Amino acid sequence: MLESLPKEVRDGLDAARKRDERRKSRLRVKVGEAAFKVLRFWDDGFALDAGLSPAKLRGLVDVYDGSRHTFQCLIVASSIEDGELLCDFKRVTAVADRAALDFWRDENAPVGYLTGPKRN
Repeated sequence: MLESLPKEVRDGLDAARKRDERRKSRLRVKVGEAAFKVLRFWDDGFALDAGLSPAKLRGLVDVYDGSRHTFQCLIVASSIEDGELLCDFKRVTAVADRAALDFWRDENAPVGYLTGPKRN
């Protein structure tokens, strides 16, 4: 259907679609001090706007949802297709807000202990 439209109209529609995707997305990738909006995110990768991001992206990056740090990803490959930088990652790790426990916590354990009145 879009093939019958003039090239200028198709380019305008593509630009409007990309602008709308950038506006809707809250996810962003942070590499050092630079941050880039995520256009799409799937199980083993994500897409960035190729015009606003580096030509190749590899290594460990942080993914934020607004101001909340959500993932750390290890990018192993990136390629440019249709104006998008497609990044595939080998590992994605959810970021926890507290340190992992190094002991087993019983579900029925008391929260605290009450002591009786002090005797002299």
